[in-house]
Amino acid sequence: MPRERLQPGSVVDGFTVLELAHRGGMARLFAVSHPDHDEPLLMKVPEIGGGADPALIVGFEMEQMILPRLSGPHVPRFVANGDFSRQPYIVFERLPGKSLYHRLDDLPLDPAEVAQLGARISTGLADLHRQHIVHLDLKPSNIMFRESGQAVLIDYGLARHLQLPDLMDEEFRLPYGTAPYMAPEQVLGVRSDCRSDLFALGVLMYFFATGKRPFGDPRRLNGLKRRLWRDPPPPRALRPEISPAFQEVILRCLEVNPARRYPTAAQLAMDLQDLARVPLTARAEKQRRDGWAEVLKRRFNPDPIELLKPQAAQGAQDAAPIIMAAIDLSAQAELGEELRLTLQRVLENTPNARIACFNVLKINRLRLDEEEDESGTNLHVARLVQLKHWAGPLRSREGALTFHVIEAVSAADAILEFARENFVNHIVMGARANSAMRSLLGSVSGAVAAKAPCTVTVVRPGRAISKIAAQGETDERPAV
Repeated sequence: MPRERLQPGSVVDGFTVLELAHRGGMARLFAVSHPDHDEPLLMKVPEIGGGADPALIVGFEMEQMILPRLSGPHVPRFVANGDFSRQPYIVFERLPGKSLYHRLDDLPLDPAEVAQLGARISTGLADLHRQHIVHLDLKPSNIMFRESGQAVLIDYGLARHLQLPDLMDEEFRLPYGTAPYMAPEQVLGVRSDCRSDLFALGVLMYFFATGKRPFGDPRRLNGLKRRLWRDPPPPRALRPEISPAFQEVILRCLEVNPARRYPTAAQLAMDLQDLARVPLTARAEKQRRDGWAEVLKRRFNPDPIELLKPQAAQGAQDAAPIIMAAIDLSAQAELGEELRLTLQRVLENTPNARIACFNVLKINRLRLDEEEDESGTNLHVARLVQLKHWAGPLRSREGALTFHVIEAVSAADAILEFARENFVNHIVMGARANSAMRSLLGSVSGAVAAKAPCTVTVVRPGRAISKIAAQGETDERPAV
């Protein structure tokens, strides 16, 4: 335990304390410097006096375990830990600006801005979940943004690492979290489902778009449990300018049963980035809360909540992949049929997959492009209609197929950018027969396979499927 209280000028393991940057209920944050680090740094020190909540100490231990295992732009860069036997601390990069908490005075925000914020936050969650982390305390004060606009998720004192022991679950029986944002399963003590973070994001988007918290701010367990059976007023009932599509997204995030929410944060991010493509259900047009007959049914005869065990939660990301089908609408019919058969097998074998049907409308670098075809139809619209017609024979669940026409000079570059921006798990695309022009200029499939951030499957007419794990390989070999 610390023997002296830190103050400006104190030196701990080579870190010089500069000033108190923030004081919260559970920890203090100090600006610190170190001769080996040029960038601004923060030192987080827990408040562990005689009356400290034991959960605070355990949470700090968990954060010390978790933060060093995280990487990427959506988490603060870890620098150092201090042991509890001397001085417990965590040092990490100091992010510029303020947290999203400082926007609360501006609520409600424009719904379009809220959707854009939600897209950036869900992208950060997707990255976190791929690293086996469930945050479990997503709220405005735990969200910051880099100058590039990327969301950074901070404070992992309540988080769960699915590959590490969960000390919070092992040592405490009460649910921990921030009351307005806790998912129903989290209220019941479940800490291993990544979809709990999607519920919290749904609460945040509802709050920022309407200015009202969907479930209030209950202080007791009975109040927390009301969200298991009492639905909130639909967002559009509070603010009509919210679009049906955005209400669809928010209410899907707020489903009591995690199985009815988005299966992954990556799929949620895709919908938020383009609300015009969101498939609408009865959620979109809902104008009032459920009647008391339905509420009482849920209260006394609730549907079972479909939860994921820790091991299953890790596999949930693989069970709900985003598959990008890069479709050349001018290719021969045989190749198109082979590609459809491949996608149909994906849909049958992976029921929760999202198939993003993608087509590039090529534009010229130098001369002006025509915007309409010979019949006067907008080229972009015409191509979108063609793409949907091409996918018509595919048998899929509602919402499994989305359609994307991108205008670009380079088809390969457009495919790669879409895959990177949307966390695509797998690209499926066709390759035409060999030709002199193809050999001279190189194939789009070869260029994509060489640089793709994911697996690439190349389909050829009348031949076996080729599968490429995109690790810099450009040869197309038959799948084993």
